[in-house]
Amino acid sequence: MDAGSLTLVAVLGGAAVVAGVAAISIRNLMRAVVAYAVASVFLAALFFVLAAPFVAALELTVGAGLISVLFLVALILAGGEETEASG
Repeated sequence: MDAGSLTLVAVLGGAAVVAGVAAISIRNLMRAVVAYAVASVFLAALFFVLAAPFVAALELTVGAGLISVLFLVALILAGGEETEASG
């Protein structure tokens, strides 16, 4: 692995960690779901760079796509789009 690829892996990994920490620390539930989706996209990009395209596609479709949409629909149906998490 050359220096450029190693730098890209470090940047994508750091961005995934930052977005993941943001997803668990943001108090607005809608923004937390969006931060989770962003973390999942960065993780899928990291898998793609690490030569695992099938895992990247699975993470992108399931993590960023399906789960995030299910979280958003559940929040909207529960009426929690304007509320904040307690804690």
